[in-house]
Amino acid sequence: METRRGYASDRLSAKWARWQTGEDIAAEPANDWRENVVEQTAAGKRFERVRLVDAAPTPGQRFLLASAPGNVTAGEDIRNLTRSQTEHLRLPNYDFWLFDSRIVAPFAFDEDDTNLGVYVTDDPAEVLAACQARDAAWHHALPTHEFARQVTSTV
Repeated sequence: METRRGYASDRLSAKWARWQTGEDIAAEPANDWRENVVEQTAAGKRFERVRLVDAAPTPGQRFLLASAPGNVTAGEDIRNLTRSQTEHLRLPNYDFWLFDSRIVAPFAFDEDDTNLGVYVTDDPAEVLAACQARDAAWHHALPTHEFARQVTSTV
């Protein structure tokens, strides 16, 4: 689950600078992450994420929407959910990764959206909460291509 309105790592990247000049970043060349996704999904593993998006998407959220097609092509299933829906569903307001519904890794960020790290736990209560949040978010989230069309049509 990705809940932030932007990420410092994105804003500091060369890809961000190209996007800001209007370059189409949807078909970026393969990178280590996407090559790993291709390999792992070919082996039967799944990569899924839900991104929260504000009613008026922030620049960081628009950047992620613009860059998502490359990850989707590699094999990720990226879905999007409006922030107002997450409030109604009472979803957490922090980023986390969930591994095999057994391990959860919540991320910590500072006020400038810089990733300060993660902690990894298999605590049953934390894992259950993350699984419930994932399931609720996934049920209501739209695939990236569909969500992006809706955002584009309202801009």
